[in-house]
Amino acid sequence: MTPDDEILDIVDENDEVVGQAPRGEATARRLRHRCVFIEARDAGGRLFVHRRTATKLVFPSHYDMFVGGVVGAGESYDEAALREAGEELGVPDLPRPEPLFKFLYTSAEHSWWSYVYRVRCELPVNPQVEEVAWHTFLTDEELERRLGDWLWVPDGLETYHRLRAFRAGATGFTA
Repeated sequence: MTPDDEILDIVDENDEVVGQAPRGEATARRLRHRCVFIEARDAGGRLFVHRRTATKLVFPSHYDMFVGGVVGAGESYDEAALREAGEELGVPDLPRPEPLFKFLYTSAEHSWWSYVYRVRCELPVNPQVEEVAWHTFLTDEELERRLGDWLWVPDGLETYHRLRAFRAGATGFTA
């Protein structure tokens, strides 16, 4: 089975399941589905940053400051966060990611409910080669310096700004 064939729950504006579709169809038809974004930090507090492979269905070869992905049909956000973080970081027995908040991401091409998590990854990473072309850990200051220079995934960049606002105590977040 290819990533395009993965079955996703299709959801409405209230994040209620209204149907199912293969991932490729959901992307092509801009059907709203669910995704998870996990901020992964090492023991020193540095953030895992990576460049996606050129074969990714969405945002190929873009940089991202989150690991994560789509939530499969019938899968909970929490289950998807643990699965995606473990797969992309290549770390078995990763601690369960901590849920932070949820928001609806929409653009001209995409629409998905996004649940944001964080996890501390103190073990060495061995990123999944199908997902990650390059990776490093950056301090917050190093990341900030690269925001205007690198081609970032748009949903990750929006999530990053929302996470900063969440940490600053802004209102309007659901969890």
